[in-house]
Amino acid sequence: MEVMRMAISGTQRGKLISAGYTSLSSLSSVSPSLLAKDLNISEVEALEILKAASHSSRLDTSGGDHAILTGAQNAWEMLHEDSCVRITTSSADVDDILGGGISCKEVTEIGGIPGIGKTQFGIQLAINVQIPAHFGGLGGKAIYVEGSFMVERTLQIAEGCIEDMEKDKHFRQRDIRAVKEKLLPKDFLANIFHFRICSYTELIAMINHLDKWVSEHRDVKLVVIDSVTFYFRQDFEDMALRTRILGEMALKLMKLAKKFNLAVVLLNQAATKCAEGLYQLTLALGDSWSHASTNRIILFWKGEERCAYIDKSASLPSASAPYSITSEGIRNSITNCKRIRMM
Repeated sequence: MEVMRMAISGTQRGKLISAGYTSLSSLSSVSPSLLAKDLNISEVEALEILKAASHSSRLDTSGGDHAILTGAQNAWEMLHEDSCVRITTSSADVDDILGGGISCKEVTEIGGIPGIGKTQFGIQLAINVQIPAHFGGLGGKAIYVEGSFMVERTLQIAEGCIEDMEKDKHFRQRDIRAVKEKLLPKDFLANIFHFRICSYTELIAMINHLDKWVSEHRDVKLVVIDSVTFYFRQDFEDMALRTRILGEMALKLMKLAKKFNLAVVLLNQAATKCAEGLYQLTLALGDSWSHASTNRIILFWKGEERCAYIDKSASLPSASAPYSITSEGIRNSITNCKRIRMM
């Protein structure tokens, strides 16, 4: 995190992060008077902060000349990259509309009303990303960001995942005892790194640190934030500031997904939007936030059945599929299931 390397006080760092100044580049074009206003400090103090930022920038580039634009890739190279790796949702019908599951190298937003199963999807993916390669999985680990974590439910879903693998025809062709020793529920839980975050400033600081953290834990293939709405729907009077912070956060998560070939899943709450006198279900945080993800999936009720709908995607057509939430986790729709509220 660039701001953390500046020679300033901890109080000043906190004010910078809270105001949305999370990188040296975000301070490069701001005036002392504007910074003083944003941080509620004197212009003299703001000038000192800008001098510290300028000094840090010179240190970062002192190793030699750097191109203004780096990392360019032509379309032919992109076309011949390795095929996209996906994480199964454990519902074949939902996987079908997603082209095989949740895609790595992309940010996917999953949202819906309370009780529709957003957290269930998040936990299911945190388990499924660990499915071994010889079962068609990634054999990776997961980061789960949440104020509280449903450990007991995660254990249930891990047990359900193991049961599914034991039924796999390929499983019976192997040394069952040897494989079972590597498929214990406690091992699935041990591979989920839970970050307890209670405020948007903590979330921003954590996201800024993720690049370094994941570079030291290369087997992480999934990051789940449950839910991004919780941190940004309250305590914000300045909507322009919120939009700027959300935009910078989304950009960093997109870069993280691409750089480390992992999936980022953002869980979001539903809201109602009035358009031409009609109310329709949409996701929270406004229109600008709708561009923060590569894929947007809305979960909704269709009668007594839960459904997942692809609302936006750069590569997938709009489509919907039913699903169910069982004691084992997300599964294909059970037509005779009752409408049970699950958070």
